[in-house]
Amino acid sequence: MGTSVQVTPLCGVYNENPLSYLVSVDGFNFLLDCGWNDQFDLSLLDPLSRVASTIDAVLLSHPDTLHLGALPYAVAHLGLSAPIYATVPVHRLGILTMYDQCVSRKQVSEFDLFTLGDVDAAFEKVTRLTYSQNHHLSEKGEGIVISPHVAGHLLGGTIWKITKDGEDVLYAVDFNHRREKLLNGTILESFVRPAVLITDAYNALNNQLPIKQRERALIDTIRRTLEFGGNVLMPVDTAGRVLELILILEENPLNAPVYFVSHTASSTIEYVKSFLEWMSDSIAKSFEHTRDNAFLLKHVTIVIDKNGLDNLPPGPKVILASMASLEAGFSHDIFAEWATDPRNLVLFTERGQFATVARMLQADPPPKAVKITMSKRIPLVGDELIAYEEEQNRLKKEEALKAAIIKEEESKAARVVENSSDPMVVDAGNAQIASSVDDTLGGRHRDIFIDGFIPSPNSVAPMFPFYENASDWDDFGEVINPDDYVIKDDDMNPGSLGLAIDRDGKTDGELANMKVDVKPSKVVSTELTVPVRCSLAYMDFEGRADSRAIKSILAHVAPLKLVLVRGSAEATEHLKQHCLKHVCPHVYAPKIEETIDVTSDLCAYKVQLSEKLMSNVLFKKLGDYEIAWIDAEVGTSENTMLSLLPLSKAAPRHESVLVGDLKMADFKQFLASKGIQVEFAGGALRCGEYVTLRKVSDASQKGGLAGTQQVVLEGPLCEDYYEIRDYLYSQFHLL
Repeated sequence: MGTSVQVTPLCGVYNENPLSYLVSVDGFNFLLDCGWNDQFDLSLLDPLSRVASTIDAVLLSHPDTLHLGALPYAVAHLGLSAPIYATVPVHRLGILTMYDQCVSRKQVSEFDLFTLGDVDAAFEKVTRLTYSQNHHLSEKGEGIVISPHVAGHLLGGTIWKITKDGEDVLYAVDFNHRREKLLNGTILESFVRPAVLITDAYNALNNQLPIKQRERALIDTIRRTLEFGGNVLMPVDTAGRVLELILILEENPLNAPVYFVSHTASSTIEYVKSFLEWMSDSIAKSFEHTRDNAFLLKHVTIVIDKNGLDNLPPGPKVILASMASLEAGFSHDIFAEWATDPRNLVLFTERGQFATVARMLQADPPPKAVKITMSKRIPLVGDELIAYEEEQNRLKKEEALKAAIIKEEESKAARVVENSSDPMVVDAGNAQIASSVDDTLGGRHRDIFIDGFIPSPNSVAPMFPFYENASDWDDFGEVINPDDYVIKDDDMNPGSLGLAIDRDGKTDGELANMKVDVKPSKVVSTELTVPVRCSLAYMDFEGRADSRAIKSILAHVAPLKLVLVRGSAEATEHLKQHCLKHVCPHVYAPKIEETIDVTSDLCAYKVQLSEKLMSNVLFKKLGDYEIAWIDAEVGTSENTMLSLLPLSKAAPRHESVLVGDLKMADFKQFLASKGIQVEFAGGALRCGEYVTLRKVSDASQKGGLAGTQQVVLEGPLCEDYYEIRDYLYSQFHLL
C-alpha cells in the first residue's frame, strides 16, 4: 500500500465556518490552518481541544482570522505545542491581524480569551519558509517533506504540498487563478495527479465578471456617492484583501480623501513595503526600473486611533476600516454613525461571515434597521477607582506573602548542613545566632551578616563561591564562540516584542501604545437600533477563483482522490457531483470529526540504483533535473535492499520518448523569433502558409487536460513542414 493518509475536519465543512483540518500522514498529525470567526465562538474549538495535544505540526495558509485566528488561544489554553510553519508574510501579517483583533475587543469589552502576549508566544513558534522551499521534517516526521507554493489569494497565501515516499498531498483552499495588481495567480495547475487534493467549495456556485470590469464598477460607484456629498465606508480586513483595494484606489485618484483606518494600519503598510518579492511581477519590475515602491502611498492616508478618526476634516470621504464583519473595530463605530444618512454608502467587497452584522446587511432585501451594541471604555473615578485600587493592593499583598513564604522555604532548605567528611563542623548554635541577627536587622542582609560559615547543601566544604575559568586558549588569546555574539532574528522580532520597527529602526508608536495603556477603566455598553437609510452595495473583490475556474483547474490537476471542505452544503454537493463525473472517481466530503481514509491504492517500493548500472547511464539536463532512460532488472544488494541491476541480456528496443511540456503561447513566440509568420486560429497555431499545430487531449481520461496529450502537426510535406517539425522537436528532450 501507499502512504497512509487520513483526513478529519475539525471545523469548516458543509458551511462557511473557519478552516481547521487534521491530516495524518503515516501517523504524523498535521493541523491545516487554525481559524476562528469574528465572534470568537468557543464552541467551534471543541473538536480542536480534543486533539490539540496530539498534533505534530501546524501549517498556516493565509494571514487572516479565518485561517489562523484561534492560534493564540490554542497555544495558550488548549495545549497546542507543535511547531508551526508559514511563509514570512503570513507570519508577519498574521501577528498584526491578531493584534488588531485583540485591541479592538479590549477597547469595548472585557475580552480575556487571549492577550497580546499570547499572540507573541504563539507566533514565536513559527518557522518561516519561502515559496517552493522544501523543508524536511525530522524525528517522528522523518521522510516527510513540506513546501509552500503560491495561492494568489492573500499576500504570502499558501498551497501546502506534503510529500512522503513520492506521493503528494496538496492542501489548496482559497486560491486565485487571476493575476491582480498585488499578486500573481496560483500555480496549482502546475501540479498533476497528486495522491490527495484537499480543497474548498466556497465559490463553487459563483461566477465573476472580468476584473477590469469590476474595478471600473467599484470606482464609478464610489465617485457617484462622493458627487452627491455622501461618504463611503468600505469594511475591510486588517492586512489581507485591503492591500489590493489600496492599490486600486492609488491608481484611480478620487476627488475626496481616502483613509485606511486600523489599529495596525501603519505597521501593515511598513511591513508590506519590504515584501515586494512576494508580490506580482509587475510590481517587482516597476521597482527594478524606477525604484518606486507601490506602497509609498500618495492618495491614501493612514489613521491608527480614534483621536485621528475624530479629527478628520468634514466633507465627503472614503474610509477603509477594519473589521470586515462590522462586529467590532472602527468599521462598527463608523457604520453606526453613517447608516442613518441616505447620501452615504456602505460598500462590501467580501461576503460577511455567518451571523454577523455585515452578513445581515448583505441579505436580499436588506433589513430596515439593525440592533448593535455600542461600547466604550471610560476611566474609573471616585468610589469605583478607590475600590479598584484597594483590590489591586490586596492582590499585591497576597502575591508578596506567597513570594515571601516560598523564599523562606528555600532559605531553610539552603541552611540544612549536609553531614560530610569535611573536617570543619559548623556548630548548630550558629543558626540561632544568625536568626537573632536577622530579626534585629529587620530581615535585611540575611545572606551577609551570619556568625559562622553555613555551606551550601551542594558544596563539599564551607567556602566562598569560586568558579574556575575553563576557557580554551590559543596563540591569539581566549577561544570564543562566534554564535554567542550573534543577535538572533527571533530576539529582534518585532512581533515577539509587540512592536513594529521601521527601516530606520524606530518603534511604531501605535503598537507601543497598546502595551502601555493600563489605566483603571470600565466598559459601558448601550444597545441601539440603527435605522439603515444609507445605500448598501456588494462587489466581489475576495480574490478567489470562481466556479468556472475551480472546475477547470481541478480537471487539469486530476488528483487520484479529492477531499472537499469549506463551503455551503449546496455548493459542496454541487462540486462533489461535478468532480465525480469529470475529475476523479474518488471524491469525499466528510463531516466534522469524521475521519476518512484516503490512502493511495498504489504500492510504493524503495529501490537502490547499483553502481554498475549508474556507470553506464547517460543523463540529459532538463531544467533543474537530469533525466535518463534505464533498462534494468530488480535484484537484491549486499545489504538485502532491492536494487536495480544491469540486464543480464541485451536490452529490448523501446519507442522514443519526448519529455517536456509544450506551451503554445511560448512556442508561438519562439517561431516568431525565427522569422516564421504565426497566429492562433480556432484553437490551433497556424505556422506559415500551410502548416497547423494543435494539442489534442485523450477524451477517455477523466480530467481532460490532465490525460495524455498529443501534439498534432498538420500540413503538406514541404520545406516549411520539416523546418517547423525540427523546431517542435527542439522543445522536447528525446530519450
